Amino acid sequence: MLDIVERRPNAVVGALAGYFLLCIALRLAISNSLEIDESEQAFLSQFLQLGYGPQAPFYNWLQYGLSQAIGPSLATMTVLKNGLLFLCCLFYGLAARLVLQDRRLAAMAMLGVLSLPPVFLLAQRDLSHTVAALFAVSLFLYGFLRTLTRPSLAAYLLTGLAVGIGAISKYNFVLVPIAAIIAILPERELRARIFDWRILAAVAVAALIALPHGIWVLQNLDAAAAGTLNEMKEREAEGRLLQTFHGVSALVSAVIGGSFVTVILFALVVRGKVLLVWRAESLWTRIIGRTIALSFLAVLLIVLGVAATHIREKWLVLYLLLLPLYLCLKIEAAKIGPMPGFKLFASLIATIALGALVIVSGRAVVRPWFGDYSRLNIPYARFAEAIETSEGQQPSFVLTNDKQVAGNLRTQFASATVAMPSRMDTIAGDAAKRPLLVVWHDKADAQPQLPDPLKQTLNALGVVVSGTTPRELALPYLYGSEADRYGFHYIWVDE
Repeated sequence: MLDIVERRPNAVVGALAGYFLLCIALRLAISNSLEIDESEQAFLSQFLQLGYGPQAPFYNWLQYGLSQAIGPSLATMTVLKNGLLFLCCLFYGLAARLVLQDRRLAAMAMLGVLSLPPVFLLAQRDLSHTVAALFAVSLFLYGFLRTLTRPSLAAYLLTGLAVGIGAISKYNFVLVPIAAIIAILPERELRARIFDWRILAAVAVAALIALPHGIWVLQNLDAAAAGTLNEMKEREAEGRLLQTFHGVSALVSAVIGGSFVTVILFALVVRGKVLLVWRAESLWTRIIGRTIALSFLAVLLIVLGVAATHIREKWLVLYLLLLPLYLCLKIEAAKIGPMPGFKLFASLIATIALGALVIVSGRAVVRPWFGDYSRLNIPYARFAEAIETSEGQQPSFVLTNDKQVAGNLRTQFASATVAMPSRMDTIAGDAAKRPLLVVWHDKADAQPQLPDPLKQTLNALGVVVSGTTPRELALPYLYGSEADRYGFHYIWVDE
């Protein structure tokens, strides 16, 4: 493996491309039903808006573009997510090559991205906006380091592009460029890069990208911030001291959980020279180390400022993404060659990444053996086929009260408009389309009753269903026993 990396540095890039292609293939093969984030993306891909609520819109815009070009499907969502993850690793590797002389260490840094749990596990289970932000961090890292090592107008513009994309990918991304700029201030030879006139061009590019959504945020501040802040305050009823304790504990726990695998793997590479690596220092270890430290210091201040008591690992992965590069820089500063630890490192990364992929993919098949069903086991495709067979056509308009149902039926009835009572304002022009399918979920043995939100929406649309008896369709779960069924209830309106 080391010889291959020496002779063909692109071999690791090829291996990563193969891994993400495998991720796509397994996701498409195992189930065509959607997870939570996938359902949300499928539903929102009908609309192009400046903002969509508590999440920044860049990933939604990409999904909208793909859906318009190719059509809404599980394939377009899976390709987008894994494509961004691959680009994240690619630009990370390019950034590593700018500051690491040993190509083997640059390859280790790139592979090290897969040691982060939100990348090898959570992203393959159900992530979207965080994936876009990871790509933005890697693109920024490449542009930023290129600006420091080979300053040019193109490098500054690329950095500005990355900052703009990151700002509309995930709001907590903005801590990374701020920390990076502060991190180079103590370095006299690099400080001039901040006061170069070309940084104005970078700021202009970033502002042009972020400004439209920024205006929307100012006009919809509650919608943009409320969701995340509420999620961070799980213990709001407790006193301030206890909130501080729980918040700091949650932050420390999330940092340890998010970095533990990475640190252990790199410790195995250097084995008995951990203290030597710890003490080693270079220009680049100082800059990257400060960036990581300042990012987490900012997070700590936010935690204390908003009295947060709950922190997720996936919220911190944007800062932990710098860790593999930092550790590789420390190894090079200590003048320790990666042999023979590189072989063990690559083997362990492959085992972890592929093992997690098998577990994530296999749960849809294995869990039904124990009578436990997940969203991947719900038979949406069979329901869509049964409706089309029964009615002789697909619906033109679908109304449901469940975002999970909405997203799944969006991929099954690609030409139909899918609506929910809470989002009727976005599809007002399509509400007259027919045939209309009203669908909701209830227990398979329940007496079908039209939920009040759907009833009120139908009344507002002038659709009379008072004399219509809802129909029931109970279908077996994917990979489940024939006796276990999922109940769909629906009303079909031709005119």
